[in-house]
Order: sequence, then structure tokens, then C-alpha cells
Amino acid sequence: RGMDAAGLTLKLLLVGDSAVGKSSLLLRFTDGAFEPCPKPTVGVDFKVKKIVVDGHAVQLAIWDTAGQERFRTLTPSYYRGAQGVVLVYDVTRKDTFAGLESWLNELEMYAAKSNTVKMLVGNKTDKPDREVERREGLQFARKRSLLFVETSAKTQDGVQHAFEELVIKILQTPGLWDKSTEKQGVQLKESSAQQDKGLCGAYCPL
Repeated sequence: RGMDAAGLTLKLLLVGDSAVGKSSLLLRFTDGAFEPCPKPTVGVDFKVKKIVVDGHAVQLAIWDTAGQERFRTLTPSYYRGAQGVVLVYDVTRKDTFAGLESWLNELEMYAAKSNTVKMLVGNKTDKPDREVERREGLQFARKRSLLFVETSAKTQDGVQHAFEELVIKILQTPGLWDKSTEKQGVQLKESSAQQDKGLCGAYCPL
């Protein structure tokens, strides 16, 4: 079985309310850096990172959505073909935790694969003014069958662990990536016609 995952590219998405630290998590994970005052993401950001998990070298194509969620409608093509989704909230802002429900609903609607691996991440644990307790996050995750990790993009705590857990779970769900490469090729051609060319340029060469 081991060789099947070799040279695999997995599509991961980061979703969640504005300013919960999605871009900071991505930057910390891919570049090992932290920006104290990052600018809001415009449209969709995209990074590629190679990691080795359980002896498998896997390439991750990670999509980070715009911060201004109130004004956005993410197209179904954004969710299409994703094997993993990270739902991020800010442990110091209860409203971002309450907003998770609508993100899950959107996921149900657009994610074509019902076995897409979903992970709940409570970010900004380095801050003292916590409004969402760890056990609340855990309860929510259990109820919705989500993986759960708390992180701090600032101190780097839990960040690597979160992405590794997600990838391990995806690799344990062969239906998500096995024999799907041909299908994905077709999907990319379809979606690139609908998307603007900038996004296509970022993704299609992979």
C-alpha cells in the first residue's frame, strides 16, 4: 500500500471567519514565519508545501480564503476536489466559534466528497483573553466528527501537528486519493474555465 501515496498532491482548504488567523497559520506552516499585522487576504491565497508523514512524501496544495467572508460567496469550484478542510476559529472571539455552523453547512453543500477530512482548529491560544474553552471546541468537534487541535500561529504551538494529523487521516481514507488522479485532471480543466485566469495559473501547472 505504501507506494500508492508517493508523489501525491493533496488539496487542502482553510476556511473560517475574518481575522481568525488562517493566513498566519498557513504562513507559519509553509514558511515558518509570523506576521504580527498581516493584511487581509484578497480573493484566494495559495501555497504549496511538501511534507513527509509516516514515511510518505506528500505535496500539499493549500488554499486560503479571503478574510472578508461577510461579502463573499465561495464558488463550488473552490471546494471541488478538496481532500481536507481546516475550519479555523479564534479562541478569544466567541462569535468566530458560533460562525462555524454556517461554514459546515456550506461545506456539506459544495464538497463533492462526503468523506472529506475536516479538522477544527482553535487558533490564538497564546492570548490571555480566551472566550472559548478547549472542552467546548472538543465537544463541537466530537459532535460533528471533526479532528480537533488548538494552535498558536504566533508561538507555532500545534501548527505542524494540525496539518500532519489532517494528512495522516486523509492517507488512512484511500477513497479520497486512490485512483483519483485521472478524475482530478478532468476537474481542473472544467473549473479553470470558470475561474479567473490568475487562479488557474497558480494551480493548473501542478
